[in-house]
Amino acid sequence: MKNLAYLQGGVAAVSRFVVGLAFFVLIAVVTLQIVTRTFGLPSPVWTEELSRYLLLYLTAFGIGLSLMTGELVNVDLVQEIMPPRAAWWMRLVAALCTAGLGLVMIWPAWKFTRIGAFQQSPSLRWPMDIIHASVLVLSVLLFLFALLRVIGMIAGTDDGRPHLAEEE
Repeated sequence: MKNLAYLQGGVAAVSRFVVGLAFFVLIAVVTLQIVTRTFGLPSPVWTEELSRYLLLYLTAFGIGLSLMTGELVNVDLVQEIMPPRAAWWMRLVAALCTAGLGLVMIWPAWKFTRIGAFQQSPSLRWPMDIIHASVLVLSVLLFLFALLRVIGMIAGTDDGRPHLAEEE
């Protein structure tokens, strides 16, 4: 089970790094837009397009982290009034459904990504499969994080509750 914790920690660390990097680049791009518009200079056309793509990847790599911290969707009102064992089962079923959703999304996301190979983005001229891959990354990471939660719950190393950053 130590390997499970290392895997989850490693995937979370990579996701945090990519989210941070994408956010940093997004800040730089938006700052470039603001500065050029403030001083009456022509704003580079590609900045708006790149901002949209960075937001897609922020979401894709942040989805699993959001699941871990309970910031994705966490309605625990009913769980709090239930006996502990029933609440645990509710969290397990929710994690299984989330993993199932991520798994079901992988194949269509792969097909969507492949379609993008025949297209280019309007201003950056990047192959759209790079952009469409954000949906594939989101699907895989949602599945992986939810599956790791399910495995951890069954192994007894995770109770299925959100892991808030302040608690770590």
